[in-house]
Amino acid sequence: MTSSSGRRRAAVVGTGAIVVGGHLPALRAHADRVELVAAVDVDPGRLDAFRAEAGEGVAGFSSTEAMLDAVRPDLVLIGTPPSLHREQAVAALTAGAWVLCEKPLCLSLAEYDEIAAAEAASGAYASVIFQHRYGSGAVRARELIRGGELGAPLVAHCQTTWHRDAGYYSVPWRGRWATEGGGPTMGHGIHQYDLLLHLLGEWEEVQAMAARLVHDTESEDVSTALVRFRNGALATVVNSVLSPDEVSRVRVDCADATVELTHLYGHVNDDWVYTPAPHVAEERVAAWRGAGEVALGALGALGARGARGVPGGQGPRGVLDVPSSHTAQLGFVLDAWDAGVRPPGSGREARNTLEFAAALYKAAFTGRAVRAGEIGPGDPFHEAMHGGFGTTWSGVGRA
Repeated sequence: MTSSSGRRRAAVVGTGAIVVGGHLPALRAHADRVELVAAVDVDPGRLDAFRAEAGEGVAGFSSTEAMLDAVRPDLVLIGTPPSLHREQAVAALTAGAWVLCEKPLCLSLAEYDEIAAAEAASGAYASVIFQHRYGSGAVRARELIRGGELGAPLVAHCQTTWHRDAGYYSVPWRGRWATEGGGPTMGHGIHQYDLLLHLLGEWEEVQAMAARLVHDTESEDVSTALVRFRNGALATVVNSVLSPDEVSRVRVDCADATVELTHLYGHVNDDWVYTPAPHVAEERVAAWRGAGEVALGALGALGARGARGVPGGQGPRGVLDVPSSHTAQLGFVLDAWDAGVRPPGSGREARNTLEFAAALYKAAFTGRAVRAGEIGPGDPFHEAMHGGFGTTWSGVGRA
C-alpha cells in the first residue's frame, strides 16, 4: 500500500552489486515518489551492509515470501541470479506488487507465460530492466527512425563485444543453462539487441550461429545472427565475451542518414552520431545532430516527469540530456503507475526480446532460419533456450 507520505513503497530482492550500483541510486533519485522499505538477501552479512548503506527504516528479510507477507510493498525490484527471477516475480505479482526485474526477466518463453498469467490474475505488471531504451538519445533516435525523418531503415548492425575472463565464470551460476539461461546472448548482448528491436520494430526472420570457443561453460561465449525486419531492413547481431577491445554499438543506415550509438555500459546524447546522405539539405542535418538534446515534450506522457529526477537533467530551453540508466527507466515505470497504464518494458515488449533470444538459439542449434511467432508451446525452444540440447551440444556448430 502507498505510504502516508503518498510515496510508493518499494522492496529490493537481492542486495548485490547491481542493486547497490543501479537500483539504490534510482530509488534515491526518485525519493519524492518512492521509498525503500525492505530488502531481501540470503546472505546476512551482505544484507546488513546494504541496510547500513540504504539508511534507517529498511527492514531486512531472508526470504521473498516473508517480506511480501510482512511488508506488502507496492513495487518489488529484483536483482538476483536469473534462475530465481520467475519465481520471485510471480510471488510479487501474486501479492499485488508491480515488478521491475533485472534482465533476463526469466529463462524461457514458458517461464514468461507463467509471469504473464500472474499479471493477468493480479492486475499488477512485471517490467524488465532494459535501461538503454530510456536515455534521451534513444528516445529521440526512435522518434526519428519510426517517424520516417531519416528515410526508410535499410541496414543495421548491433554489436556487443565485451571481454570476460575465467574468473568471471567462476561464479557458479554463470555460463550454465539452468541458472543463467545462456551465454552472452542472454546475459550481455540482450541489452543492445533489445535497443535495436526498440528502434526498428518487429523482426520477421533470424539466421544464426553460436560457439563456445574459449570458456569452460555449458553455454556459448559468442553468437552471431542475421535478421530480417518486417519493414524490410536487414541487420547483423554479434554477442561476444571474447573481445579485448570492448564496445557496445548500434548502427542504423536509413535512406537519408546513418544514426550510430557507440558506448560500453551506458549512453548520453553525445554518444549518438547522425551522418547525412549526400543529397540531404543542411537544415535537416542540423535538426538531426541536435536530436539527442530532447525537449521535455519529446519524451511523451511517460518519462517527462520521471526524467526531471535523472542526473544530467534539464539544460537551456527545456533541453534534456538524460543518460540511459536504472534511474531513467524507474521514472518511466512510476509515470505509468501514476497514469494507470501498463509500464514500458512489460507485456509484449518484454516477450518480443525474449522470443528473439529463443529464435537466435534455435536458428544456431538447428541450422535453419526461424520466423517470428513459430516458437510456441510444444516447441523445445519454448521450454528452454538450449532446446533440449544443453548437455549434448559440442560447443561448435549445430546441436
